[in-house]
Amino acid sequence: MNTKRSIEEFFIHKKFAIAGVSRNPKKFGHRVFTLMKEKGFEIYPINPNIEQIDNQTYYKDVFSLPDEINSILILTKPSSTLEVVKQAIEKGIKNIWIQQMSHSKEAIELAQNNNINLIYNACIFMYADPVDGMHKFHRSVYKLFGKLPK
Repeated sequence: MNTKRSIEEFFIHKKFAIAGVSRNPKKFGHRVFTLMKEKGFEIYPINPNIEQIDNQTYYKDVFSLPDEINSILILTKPSSTLEVVKQAIEKGIKNIWIQQMSHSKEAIELAQNNNINLIYNACIFMYADPVDGMHKFHRSVYKLFGKLPK
């Protein structure tokens, strides 16, 4: 279950990895990467097919990340998510956010069975401060109806 505390813990260091960052600016993975950087987060993008774009180093997999990364957002296809979760657990990452539409039952169960601070079935834009635009409106509606994590 997503809680306010679990979400705060994910964001505590203001830096995290994103698995599934695309080079295509129209794709969701690229938009998340760009907007989170604009919000002041230090992002470590993972894409095995990209080495560098605009002086930003990309990592080929979770194992390539610096050791101090404690949080990862997963934006991969559901068929790839389980492998990313396995790598994150093996790497020692304790905070995993599986974006809506990226989850699989097996990936969620694996994270839950390994004492991971897991957030899933939630859009990161609803909780990454500052919340803006459409997501700010959605967050207000969630709050009004008591659906924001407590």
